[in-house]
Amino acid sequence: MSAPNRATLWGRVLVDELVTSGLEAVCIAPGSRSTPLTVAFAAHPEIDVYSHLDERSAAFFALGRTRRTGEPTALVCTSGTAAANFHPAVMEADQARVPLLVLTADRPAELRDSGANQTVDQVKLYGDAVRWYAELPDPEADERKVRSLRTTAGRALAETGGPDPGPVHLNCPFRKPLEPLEVPDAVPEAFAETLAGAGRDGPFIETETGSMTLEANQMRPLVRALEDAKRPLIVAGPADPAALVGLEPDHVVAVADWIGAPILADPLSNLRFGTHVETDADHRRVYGGYDGYISELPEPDVVVRFGASPTSKPLRHALRDSDARQFLLDPAGAWREATFTATELLAAAPGPAFEALLEAVDSSTDSTADDENEWLAGFDTAEQCHWGVRDDALAPETLEADPFEGAVLATVFEDAPDSATVFVSNSMPIRDADRFSRPRPADLTVLGNRGASGIDGITSTALGAGSATDEPLVLVTGDLAFYHDSNGLLAVDRCDVDATIVLLDNDGGGIFHKLPIEDFEPPFTEQFKTPHGLEFEALGDLYGLEFERVDPADFATAYRRSLERAGTQVLAVDFDSELNHQRRETLRERVCESIRDERA
Repeated sequence: MSAPNRATLWGRVLVDELVTSGLEAVCIAPGSRSTPLTVAFAAHPEIDVYSHLDERSAAFFALGRTRRTGEPTALVCTSGTAAANFHPAVMEADQARVPLLVLTADRPAELRDSGANQTVDQVKLYGDAVRWYAELPDPEADERKVRSLRTTAGRALAETGGPDPGPVHLNCPFRKPLEPLEVPDAVPEAFAETLAGAGRDGPFIETETGSMTLEANQMRPLVRALEDAKRPLIVAGPADPAALVGLEPDHVVAVADWIGAPILADPLSNLRFGTHVETDADHRRVYGGYDGYISELPEPDVVVRFGASPTSKPLRHALRDSDARQFLLDPAGAWREATFTATELLAAAPGPAFEALLEAVDSSTDSTADDENEWLAGFDTAEQCHWGVRDDALAPETLEADPFEGAVLATVFEDAPDSATVFVSNSMPIRDADRFSRPRPADLTVLGNRGASGIDGITSTALGAGSATDEPLVLVTGDLAFYHDSNGLLAVDRCDVDATIVLLDNDGGGIFHKLPIEDFEPPFTEQFKTPHGLEFEALGDLYGLEFERVDPADFATAYRRSLERAGTQVLAVDFDSELNHQRRETLRERVCESIRDERA
């Protein structure tokens, strides 16, 4: 590979090898020290380049794109604090098992600890949050070094995947000149003809990573437990890319149908929505209202769990307080169960595990489920009570008297197009999505940042997800998260992403009303709820967005109108967070009372 100088050579070789190895997209923040990487990516015809002015927004955009595609996205920044601004997204990618390739440009090693401008310690900057770290050797037209560079590029991309995917960090020191300026004899012309310079036909190295599976004898305890279970339960938590590989929702439903198990599907599990969801209440298997009624039902005796920890706190507590035998399926064999009540950890990808379970139950002569199954009947009754109460809360006349954030989340999912991508912010929006989004046979991809569960980067992550698909994109966010990532709105225009942004504006941190600190005034209002008094309309003018304040009772109409229009619209809906918290409690009590009345 020919190049006018060594830094340019390094950039071209690294980018060439990454693209040849399968990298398809990169997010780049501007800077000088990263020039060799930026120029090489910008010149490569086979990669999508997304330019971002803010490193934190860039990192979350890449995170969102990877969440939607399941394939790693690369990040590029200059040296110094720019690399530190990637750190929140790296932490989320680590906890949520999202593949990212982080390329941080750096000053030469001899300048470290010297007081040189824009020089900080970037060695293992992200600590244990990355799956693998490597520092590239100094650029040089040396055949062995370039073979090492190509091998490192291939290894780094491979390390982002596998059973435990996540971020990988390559630190990339460069000396000047950084631009593609001619430096005589820096890269001999003959070097382009060497194996290192030209690369191989295809990736320099190829890595095949299998998934964890269990032998039949290792699955036997689970199969026997399910065969003997009187009250079996399947819990699908928030999904990560590794958990979804090979997982067929129809297989999960078939197993549940055979053993008579309800499937409690988190909205982020990719099981609450889809063609596998039955709308006939007599044949329901996927349940979504459990957050409001799980405390009213008997304990299960066997539980099969997969995905991350459920969003629902009542469900987590019900599992914590249960004496059931609990089997935790995890593709990396890692412990992701913070109540420490699971009894068996099965190091296996859920897809192959449910295939094996399906074969086992198919070989059985009798189904343990029947139409008179009291266990399932209890869930059916509770589910009907829950959605009946929810539908009352959605009625326009009810909303006029009692505006309710949960009704907005219900409408978002009820009226979302089939197909669509819906991204839900942390704090109250994801909790309301969990309680009020009814299972539906529609192709909805529902995403959220539940790894570290922060409110930073929410808008950018959603827009990154939208950049990877032609489907309509809906973002539901709170006012603090919207404020926190307002820089990310620049990607609407720069990265050509359209979205319907639903802004739940309750003037501060409404989730703190759920905590005992609410009763302590001061410091509750000023130090926890933190009302800001901001008017967000100005952001519409700043970023060229259509901004509309919507009455809660008129939200459904405004939402459907936005979904039919091109461009990006922000639908801001005002609420009182304290009253909404009281409303949630009232609805939960009504659901529980309704269930008790049905039993009487």
